[in-house]
Amino acid sequence: MRIDIISIFPGMFSGVFNESIIKRAREKGKVRIFTHDLRDYTSDKHRKVDDRPFGGGPGMVMQVEPIFKALAAVKKKIKGRCKVILLCPQGKKFDQACARRLSAEKNLIFICGHYEGVDERVREHLADEEISIGDYVLTGGELAAMVVTDSLVRLIPGVLGDKNSLNFESFEGNLLEYPQYSRPARFKSWAVPGVLVSGDHRKISAWRKAQALKRTGMRRPDLLKNKRNRKEQQ
Repeated sequence: MRIDIISIFPGMFSGVFNESIIKRAREKGKVRIFTHDLRDYTSDKHRKVDDRPFGGGPGMVMQVEPIFKALAAVKKKIKGRCKVILLCPQGKKFDQACARRLSAEKNLIFICGHYEGVDERVREHLADEEISIGDYVLTGGELAAMVVTDSLVRLIPGVLGDKNSLNFESFEGNLLEYPQYSRPARFKSWAVPGVLVSGDHRKISAWRKAQALKRTGMRRPDLLKNKRNRKEQQ
């Protein structure tokens, strides 16, 4: 997979993408990540990429021309089809299903919004889709790009050491993950549930499923409702 990120703050990404799972994925050749400074594609002598909104109003709006030029330059470096994603508060809310869908793409380009937003023509003519990571406002799309990248890269086959671990994580199958414990079996007066040290794998599996359902019902009942609705529609 190749991921290109267009941003006015490309330096923000180096720390995140050079650590942990993303670093290992890059070293294995599972993903290639490139950041591009949007200011390199403006014709303004002061390297401005924003201007006041037509019709008045507060703040500044990111201009369409430098984004258009940046996309054109990046696409020349990519072989085959690519999907362009605008990261902004108005986009579709990001979830695990979206992460799985994007992890199957060969080429992704993320546009990081900033200021009061981007020129509407970017949405209309340049972006294939818009993604939001939640119902809150960030200073820019850079943090959102990091979150989305981390979430989808770990789903690429061969990135995680144990491929089966993906099947038991929160939000897989619309359930939160069951409680996890490790050694020691007893710390102070806090003991690990007996079933987990019983060695009976059938009972352990049943306990984990029951706990996942219970925890999801208590903390995220909306996930169970969505799960039921999908079954009814099949």
